[in-house]
Amino acid sequence: MTQRGVLRVGAILLLLAFAGLAQRGRFSGSAEEEDAPPHFDKDAEFHFIRTEYNDLPGFRSFGFRSVSRNGRASGWWAQDWPDADNHFTTGIQRLTRINIGEPRHVGLTDPELFEYPWIYVTQAANWDLSDAEVKQLREYLQRGGFLVTDDFWGPAEWDYFQETMQRVLPGHPISDIEEKDSVMHVLYDIQEKDRTFIPGSRHLYRGAGGASVVRQPPGELPAWRAMYDDKNRVVVAVNFNTDVGDAWEFADVPWYPAEMTILAYRYGINYIIYSLTH
Repeated sequence: MTQRGVLRVGAILLLLAFAGLAQRGRFSGSAEEEDAPPHFDKDAEFHFIRTEYNDLPGFRSFGFRSVSRNGRASGWWAQDWPDADNHFTTGIQRLTRINIGEPRHVGLTDPELFEYPWIYVTQAANWDLSDAEVKQLREYLQRGGFLVTDDFWGPAEWDYFQETMQRVLPGHPISDIEEKDSVMHVLYDIQEKDRTFIPGSRHLYRGAGGASVVRQPPGELPAWRAMYDDKNRVVVAVNFNTDVGDAWEFADVPWYPAEMTILAYRYGINYIIYSLTH
């Protein structure tokens, strides 16, 4: 896979200003502004790519479980779509000089997969990958692609995820990302204290004075892990027991904690820049 264009990272906006952007409230503008879709370049060099997959048979009965505020799609692959994709893409536009275009979604056997250096999978323990999907995902990663997996929880889901990834990259373990690893510092300096629980909307409750209170599920400690290729480069970033996608999806609502959206954007942008430079 070729990398198209040279990445140029520009000046970063002040976090205080970004926090204000994230918490502006989605009904703050005119009716035309609220209803208008985001304007993204269709011919840009980089796109947020959401990966389509078939659900495990036991989960298919949920039907349109992946309904979001602004979209409807069948399957767990579309959880948080399209809000998370649009909001995060807007953040990348504002925080970097990456030539980023409209978000897209692509199946694992689509030949166009190799045109994109970075792909995202949500609900990564609900996928049911065919042998053909496993083969092409393996080739994608071996040719320099980068996969981010997100929003899966607990020992049972972890075991199934590990089993699936051993089909994709046999003999490559999943290990905790060390704090010194360059993926944690390629743009934003993410430290040990930042490996905190990023809540989904289901983990937020109204507290005293209307403030949001985070309730972390008992026993589900967040983990930031990775799979490495034979040259010790991260090719799979694993967000476990945490929900980066919800932090992107709800970046525009006042009740979602601004600091969690900021952290989720830092992780996502670091992953993207790492994928383009390593």
